Amino acid sequence: MNYISSVLETNLKRSSCSFIPFITAGYPDINTTIDALSILDREGADIIELGVPYSDALADGIVIQNASKVAISNDVNIDKIIDMLSKIKIQTPIIIFSYYNPILSKGVKKFISEIAVLGVKGLVIPDLPLEESNYILSLCLSCDIELVFFVAPTSSKTRILSIVDKSPGCLYLVSSTGVTGLRDSLDDNISYIANEVLVNTTKMIMLGFGISSPNQIGDIVKNHNSISGVVVGTAIIRILDKCLDDQNFDLSNELGSFCRLMKSATFI
Repeated sequence: MNYISSVLETNLKRSSCSFIPFITAGYPDINTTIDALSILDREGADIIELGVPYSDALADGIVIQNASKVAISNDVNIDKIIDMLSKIKIQTPIIIFSYYNPILSKGVKKFISEIAVLGVKGLVIPDLPLEESNYILSLCLSCDIELVFFVAPTSSKTRILSIVDKSPGCLYLVSSTGVTGLRDSLDDNISYIANEVLVNTTKMIMLGFGISSPNQIGDIVKNHNSISGVVVGTAIIRILDKCLDDQNFDLSNELGSFCRLMKSATFI
């Protein structure tokens, strides 16, 4: 079952675009990650994307790269993330966002089976070549984990068709060329690419990279009705940054307020 797609579809039928916050596991430490997951779960996140820290995160901007560096310096790795997930109880479905090398180091089959036992519902691997995805796709399908493929603004019609054909469920549309990070505006190609996807499928589309404000979400909801979910990462990491500078920082209040504000902007 494509659980992530079903969440996106259900919310879309309720006239709501799904809000999908991203956090880097272990930033600024494991305990803060646990707190952040609980806050996002409580404040209405529809899906949570949990990033595995990686030293060569080429798709990520400087903010998320720095978060990964801090997490790695704290010896946070896949095993510690799996252990953390085994100890928390939240209702919001989780997508793991990981580059391929940490998964290979862990062992692909072992990784998939362990996160499946924990109830992880989705997996995004930004540097997984489409042409080399059959093995991990088959493992995900057998464990009811939805493997989510990327579609870039530069993707040709032929490439989009190949991605759509291979994808078991929803697709992750990159909002602009380049890496993750805050942006004032989104790529003009969003509607074009999304429509190219929808010409060939009824699959749900998540939009990520550069989304940081309620106004941007409102614009997406108003002008890009083919988008069923929005991923917000860098803006949330910026909130977690404050935990490094101030031990008395009220994460629950600020992250909770931001989550509610972004969530409220997703309603049509």
